[in-house]
Amino acid sequence: MSVLNRIAGLCVIGLLVGVFGNAQRENIFSDWRPNSNTHGVRYVGSKACLECHEPQARQLNTPMGQALEVAPDCRIINTRGKLTFKNGPYTYELSRQGKSVVYSVSDGVKSIAKPILYCFGQGHVGQTYLFRHNGVLYETRVSYFEKIRKLDFTIGHQPAVPTSLEDALGRSIGGDEPQQCFGCHTTGAVHGLELKLDQLNAGVGCEACHGPGEKHLVTAKEKKLDRLEIFNPGDLSAHDLSQSFCGTCHTGFEQAMLQQGQGGINNIRFQPYRMFSSRGHNTNDARLGCVACHNPHEKLEKDAAYYDPKCLACHLTKPTDSKTTRRNADACPVSTKQCVTCHMPKVELPGMHASFTDHWIRIARPGDPVPR
Repeated sequence: MSVLNRIAGLCVIGLLVGVFGNAQRENIFSDWRPNSNTHGVRYVGSKACLECHEPQARQLNTPMGQALEVAPDCRIINTRGKLTFKNGPYTYELSRQGKSVVYSVSDGVKSIAKPILYCFGQGHVGQTYLFRHNGVLYETRVSYFEKIRKLDFTIGHQPAVPTSLEDALGRSIGGDEPQQCFGCHTTGAVHGLELKLDQLNAGVGCEACHGPGEKHLVTAKEKKLDRLEIFNPGDLSAHDLSQSFCGTCHTGFEQAMLQQGQGGINNIRFQPYRMFSSRGHNTNDARLGCVACHNPHEKLEKDAAYYDPKCLACHLTKPTDSKTTRRNADACPVSTKQCVTCHMPKVELPGMHASFTDHWIRIARPGDPVPR
């Protein structure tokens, strides 16, 4: 939920290159891209995809598919029960009350209670909550973190004691931030620049990446296989897929250049940007794209050994091996196993109570600073 800002200096060079590149590639995304116009085509929901695409539609059970829950379905609150947090004289509470999830803040004399509307994140790392106050969307000042199994300050909120009960509630979400948040955590909530929360489907479903499926259903039933009326991100080049498509939500290089104060450890979660910044890995080779290692239709693989063949698709197994057109990257002199544990270390982001895999590929030595 970060707000985009302009950054000066050397980043301007990268920005100009990115803008020029985007102008050349714009026709690639004329039919669909994340958070784009729907051209009046209706969303049909991921369940409609199950009949023909059952293996892929299982994405509903992945972290992406569970990127947002509406409050009645918030499993963290349902499982953990009442959650509380104390900051100076202010007491925070998240609890289920009947069919609602209620967020309340008290200063010991007065209190404000609001029903939670949306739960962002599936709780593997944490979960943040949105509610309405005076007709405006607000982000709760506290969030749930799985590692500590309790509430703590939401990322971006200062731990200083608030100056008033109103200030203690959280922060209002304005500008284009709601479109960014809901565009990356739901399906169908954003139509161009317009936010339509009454039309959202919780989580990142099939149509979040492939576009609204109304016309596709018609052509598929009529067996018009020459024009399926659906967007396939797999047709994009490796660079466009990773940096411009996946990077829409996971933050690619060009987008990262616009975010002020997001250097080093603060952009650990910008996986496409950090992959692109890795020496020797900013090519258009499909073996270095996001989907080379991560299938968006399946759960994230956490076993380090799973990624070894991905590395060895480019790197030689032994220093004495001869390089080929396909495998021309040097062999690691240490090992051919558990590659990511050395070259893509996990870094803990302050305040997140969790470690994230750093996609800036390098020889990571203990004590070395996190690259920018």
